[in-house]
Amino acid sequence: MADPKQAPHAFAGEQSLSEDSLYVSLTYDELDAAKAMARVKSPKAGAIVLFAGCTRDTFQSKTVTHLAYTTYVPLALRSLLAIAREVQQKHGLVGISITHRLGRVDIGEESIVIAVSAPHRKAGWAAGEECLEGVKARVEIWKEEWFEDGGVWRSNRDGGVGVPVVVGGTHEEDVGAAGLG
Repeated sequence: MADPKQAPHAFAGEQSLSEDSLYVSLTYDELDAAKAMARVKSPKAGAIVLFAGCTRDTFQSKTVTHLAYTTYVPLALRSLLAIAREVQQKHGLVGISITHRLGRVDIGEESIVIAVSAPHRKAGWAAGEECLEGVKARVEIWKEEWFEDGGVWRSNRDGGVGVPVVVGGTHEEDVGAAGLG
């Protein structure tokens, strides 16, 4: 019998776009940092910078139980690729890989993995940070943050308290009941 906490996924594996040395993807699967690094590895790169964004257990002193991400895949992929192009050009990167997870992401699991390769480390560090901030500010991925007493919708960036998740007129404590997974 299926786990009632896990809603069915919209697709299996990864949905991705790529061109030249750019790769962006969305998946419901656990993220693989080694795979992201392998995508950008090159003899032209003296540095690979990896960022893994993990689900933490608290937000503003409230206990977080899990996160859940949702998106319209074609739009989010186009936005991710546009950010990758811009960051690659600006910082002279050899390659960039961005993979964002969808569905339920439990405490300690990664929501995003970004790998950038550059001729030198300084450009890699700057590009990695800029890429993450671009994703959080511009990509059409929505986040539910779930606490012991219910959930809130947030834009995919740190900040305000959020909007309570309401399903059927009541707060839902289970992301599966909300139809996201």
